Amino acid sequence: MVLSTSEQRRLREQYGPWALVTGASSGIGRELARQLAAAGFHLVINARQAQRLADLAKDLQTRYGVQVCSVAADVSEAAGVQQLIDETRSLPIGLVVLSAGYGSSGLFLQSDLAAEMDLLQVNCAAVLTLSHQFGNRLAARQRGGLILLSSMVAFQGVPYSANYAASKAYVQSLAEALARELKPQGVDVLAAAPGPVRSGFAQRAKLQMSMALTPEDVGVPILRALGRQTTVLPGWLTKLLVYSLRTVPRWGKVRIMEKVMGGMTQHQRLGPVNG
Repeated sequence: MVLSTSEQRRLREQYGPWALVTGASSGIGRELARQLAAAGFHLVINARQAQRLADLAKDLQTRYGVQVCSVAADVSEAAGVQQLIDETRSLPIGLVVLSAGYGSSGLFLQSDLAAEMDLLQVNCAAVLTLSHQFGNRLAARQRGGLILLSSMVAFQGVPYSANYAASKAYVQSLAEALARELKPQGVDVLAAAPGPVRSGFAQRAKLQMSMALTPEDVGVPILRALGRQTTVLPGWLTKLLVYSLRTVPRWGKVRIMEKVMGGMTQHQRLGPVNG
């Protein structure tokens, strides 16, 4: 799936010349970086793994003739977030894509608390800091775009993925509010809420997915929606799953998601806790 020439021109004119993409080394972040490079954006790409970033930067520069700066920084740490802010300060960034994030699964009481806190740092705290920093930069320019990666699990609690779903509910709510607050400053904010996507995400979250989209299925719909919608459900599977639950009360959605996630995760039910 590719963007039309007219759509590429719209994005460049409204949000160029530079874009920042976090989580760019794999999955949806990588696909969005590729689509933006093909549209003529110069890029700052961010992820933890320096070599994978360097390889991607070389590929995008060679294939599309754009400038690509790679910032290998871990946004689970405050120092990594600050490094990304500092190293982009002099660039005229007009589009920010905050796609770095990961999930966890299984019974909450059996999870590793430190790992769940790390998830919150990446999925929520880093998104908050970067949205504040770059939101101010875009507002000062009186134009720009901000894309936050939400999820279809953001719209109800999800047993066996409780903390991850809660983190995406935070992102979804933040994006919806910022879309209203930043509009008078000429900044478009979009929450992208995909369903299951085949990438390194599922392996890290220990999920077994029988049906899933590819990053290529969701990248173009996300970029097309920027400036036109507040929330996008990219890909046919996402729409099918979300719309099929639209008339179900929230408590019912939680029960349904419990069955769905229970089939995708390996877990054991806890017995009574004593003491």
